[in-house]
Amino acid sequence: MFKIISKSGATRARAGVLQTLHGAVETPIFMPVGTLATVKALSPEDLSDAGAQIILGNTYHLYLRPGCDIISRFSGLHQFMNWNRPILTDSGGFQVFSLAKLSKITEEGYGFQSHIDGSKHLLTPETAVGIQLCLDSDIIMCLDQCIKYPAERDEAREALELTTRWARRCKKSWKENDQDGHALFGIVQGGMFKDLREISANDLAEIGFSGYAVGGLSVGEPKDIMLDIAAFTLPKIPDSAPKYVMGVGTPEDLVEMVAMGADMFDCVLPTRNARNGQLFTKHGTLNICNSRFKDDTNPIDPGCGCYTCRNYSAAYLRHLYMARELLVYRLNTIHNIHYYISLMKDMRVAICEGGFEGFRKDFYRDRG
Repeated sequence: MFKIISKSGATRARAGVLQTLHGAVETPIFMPVGTLATVKALSPEDLSDAGAQIILGNTYHLYLRPGCDIISRFSGLHQFMNWNRPILTDSGGFQVFSLAKLSKITEEGYGFQSHIDGSKHLLTPETAVGIQLCLDSDIIMCLDQCIKYPAERDEAREALELTTRWARRCKKSWKENDQDGHALFGIVQGGMFKDLREISANDLAEIGFSGYAVGGLSVGEPKDIMLDIAAFTLPKIPDSAPKYVMGVGTPEDLVEMVAMGADMFDCVLPTRNARNGQLFTKHGTLNICNSRFKDDTNPIDPGCGCYTCRNYSAAYLRHLYMARELLVYRLNTIHNIHYYISLMKDMRVAICEGGFEGFRKDFYRDRG
């Protein structure tokens, strides 16, 4: 399902094609986050126009609301939200860890109370796979145990061992119930301990998955530690499979981790920052409420080809933002998503043309 078509000579960067039930995905790729079956402020048409190839949904949220009973009436998430391209769904483990009112981890799974109404639920590896099959996710994620940062070594070891046992159960359930060819990804854990990361990667590779994710990063650790753990872990994942770094990150993070060999990313940063008036450009991040944009007749980024920059001035975006007009959230988000997807596309082109290192140098030069 995954084919590498080009590699960078000076780094581990690579370009590939990932085949899914709803079409091919060209990597490296950024996946806009559509937690609740919507990328905030955008329509599916906006996403398509921005060049999005695949988006991310979330098992925990969609299980609680609207629920599988409703989504199954539409034969899955694609028809429900009118998105005919691939979808990856997170298993929900992180959301139980971070959002549930009360939660308890046992060998069986996560027992938790809904953050919406306090109702009690049990999320097991088998139910996580079942929910994602109901959603018709092109890429299903194994249930894993998330841990806080910092964490003691024993806590990280116990979490990765449970994650591995759950991964075996996820694969068994997937093999028994998947009739259509959905992909299943395992998640490498181990905290900030390199030897534990290696054990986790080796155990998952022995089980065998369609792809592998690096979990447990961007959870509050210093940037240098995050990059160091990613650089150590990514080469431990089988090169024949797509490598997905979860929840990362800034444009600089994406460039550095592509150089490390990562293929897939997701992060709320472009959409969240858009709603806060922060816009990504070739020359760095701009704050649209800055007074210097008050009478600026130019687009926010004259070199950008997105719908927002083709049609609206920085002064207009600032006016909308200062007035808290709803339109600004859509226009800002269109721009930021376009920036992220274009960044990935430019890296892919550079890899295929043998110029990734030159692209990387130019990227940092332009940002000053």
